[in-house]
Amino acid sequence: MTESWSGMSKGGITAVPGFKVSGIHCGIRKNRDKRDLALIFADTECAAAAVYTTNKVQSAPLLLTKQNLTITGGRARAILCNSGNANACAAGGEEAAKAMVAAVAAELDVNPAEFIVNSTGVIGFPLPVDVIVAGAPELVQKLSGDNIPAAEAIMTTDTFPKSYAMRVEIGGKTVTIGGIAKGSGMINPNMATMLAFLATDCAISPEMLQKALRESTKISYNQVSVDGDTSTNDMCAILASGGAGNAEISSVGADYEAFLSALNFINLSLARDIARDGEGATKLLTCRISGAASYEDAARLAKSVISSSLVKSAMFGADANWGREMCAMGYSGANFDPARVDIKFLSLAGEVTVCRQSTGVDFDEDAAKAILSEKEIVIEINLADGDSCAEAYGCDLTYDYVRINGDYRT
Repeated sequence: MTESWSGMSKGGITAVPGFKVSGIHCGIRKNRDKRDLALIFADTECAAAAVYTTNKVQSAPLLLTKQNLTITGGRARAILCNSGNANACAAGGEEAAKAMVAAVAAELDVNPAEFIVNSTGVIGFPLPVDVIVAGAPELVQKLSGDNIPAAEAIMTTDTFPKSYAMRVEIGGKTVTIGGIAKGSGMINPNMATMLAFLATDCAISPEMLQKALRESTKISYNQVSVDGDTSTNDMCAILASGGAGNAEISSVGADYEAFLSALNFINLSLARDIARDGEGATKLLTCRISGAASYEDAARLAKSVISSSLVKSAMFGADANWGREMCAMGYSGANFDPARVDIKFLSLAGEVTVCRQSTGVDFDEDAAKAILSEKEIVIEINLADGDSCAEAYGCDLTYDYVRINGDYRT
């Protein structure tokens, strides 16, 4: 019994009762038409959970968030994020992160330790925290039920805001989950490469919320790759207010599984949008592995295929050069029998089998080109080795990716 929303009118954080958001231009970015500071605020203290980049180099706000959630025992009330500057490898980064939180916390009259905070943008430059402090009153004043300003304010090279919400029945109560995300380049999550901020009115303990978030990111954001680069600032965080009035989820069971299922819907939807919006991308790629001996093998193989620059380039050129998929599988480190692989390509234009039992078969090149010229392409691979399956999400590699990143800083 679920009702899903896709689109800006109903999706996102503000679909969840008890949450308001805002997004403003405070002056970090030179273009005054681009918002660069976002706030998510709950009416009450929430259970909180977060997962972070595995990059050894981590930004100052990310480290502050870890510290805050330790202090509060997994409780928070607000999420604060700026774009245009990553506050990573930057002089005075820790002080700047604390100062931006302190300014907004003072306007809200809440404890600064109840903040999840992050930044996104260029690495290595001091954060102009003075403009954030100056913008704090406006940021708080503009808190509202309009989801779009916050979704736009966390964007960098994204071409569209990413936002979803879902309702699900848990323990006889209607629970809502909503989320926004950003991500276009420097995308190769090992939780996580991108930013995703989620909210729910579900009553769930911090421990179970953390468990659900880790399980969900494993099959969603961690299965996305745009360019093979894992960022210094990546984070997925969630606040759970308990306002829905369901019995608190404190252990694994039917209620937990229902919550996890809805959370997966949101995170998979956001993850696919991140892949779709890859820098310079023209096509969304899904690699679907079936017949694997284990989920781990299937996931590793799928991620290897959609991460391959040669596969991505072939998809851009609508070239059914299936040997590139075989090559990417072979260096993935996953266990499979290289002699039993079947590969087909699918899209709205149809489907074409290009490989059976790891050997090429005759196929219509014109039909294959038409299939690979669509905006969404599925690479379907059967290993004939077990019952496990997995998907990964990526995009094609285009000339524009190099153009965007060739002058990203200047």
